[in-house]
Amino acid sequence: MADPKPINFTRGVPATESFPAAQLAIAAENALRNHSATILQYGPASGFLPMREWLAARYGVAVESVLCSNGSLQIVEFLGAALLAPGDAVFVEEPTYDRTLTTLRKAGARVVGIPLEADGPDIDALEQALRIHHPRFFYVIPDFQNPSGATCSRAKRERLVELARSHNFFLLEDCPYRSLRYSGQAEPALIELAPDVVLLMSSYSKLIGPGPRFGFAIGDAGLLQRIAKVAEDTYISPGLLAHGIVYEYCAAGYLEPQVERLLALYAPRLAATLAALDKHLPETAPTRPQGGFFLSLTLPEGVNTSDVRTAAALVGLNLADGRGFFSNGGGERFLRLPYCALSPVDLEEGIKRLAGVVHALQA
Repeated sequence: MADPKPINFTRGVPATESFPAAQLAIAAENALRNHSATILQYGPASGFLPMREWLAARYGVAVESVLCSNGSLQIVEFLGAALLAPGDAVFVEEPTYDRTLTTLRKAGARVVGIPLEADGPDIDALEQALRIHHPRFFYVIPDFQNPSGATCSRAKRERLVELARSHNFFLLEDCPYRSLRYSGQAEPALIELAPDVVLLMSSYSKLIGPGPRFGFAIGDAGLLQRIAKVAEDTYISPGLLAHGIVYEYCAAGYLEPQVERLLALYAPRLAATLAALDKHLPETAPTRPQGGFFLSLTLPEGVNTSDVRTAAALVGLNLADGRGFFSNGGGERFLRLPYCALSPVDLEEGIKRLAGVVHALQA
């Protein structure tokens, strides 16, 4: 009997059929025609100026408050180098994006996890942690959180801002999924509520594609200058060719129609995943996000992620280790399910295989 077709629930990657290759080809030609002397040369570490100006207009800030980078994760790394001394406390949601944890640890940060609830961070736990620690910043993903899928409520967003101001730390708002809302009403971004205590970071990897490596930060100009100095000392100049292509893509008006196409592509995939879980694994009570790339669930008592991953691999189902999303232990029964890169048919089959593994381990 042939091995089953592999189904990957490991990484939160976009669907390859979502890439706007034809429009990017036009944008690349226009970028080279209009800006070749700039984007094929070394340039400022803060990024391609027309792209910064486009983002400044979009967010209603001065161009000095915009920095463009090679993807957004580098911003965390540069921020760590610019601000953190070994042992400095940084708060994160618990669970949180595993690569941010790795990056903060490389910087020598003392990472403190704040438990995440269905509507955002546990405010009581946060206030208790603030009695013990003085964080340099709190890394949060308010919209369709990675890995949980949770969205922070308006009330909690406002309380986060109050606490940041009163305890003298800032909020590092990561929002790569914010545009991908399939249902419900959007809450204001943290930077809209309090630009004085928020540094927003994002990328267009989930909207256009990861290949161009384009990320950006919006926030205090002085802080961005410090980040730009670390960037300059790291790679001299960011990938201005990619920045120029993304600029021409956005300036041509392609971005908003692309987001609409993504909503139409991904919303049925979220619905298919939830329907399959309701059918095959109703006892896990998964999160029910209104957008983004991920949902999550807690495995039944007596079943752990490690055993599920091992058994799932034998039936062609590849899963991420839930423990990797927790800062200081935990996650033994946590499972993240990225759904955007899989067809509804594969999602149904993947959940069916997962249910078979879980029920076999229970037995």
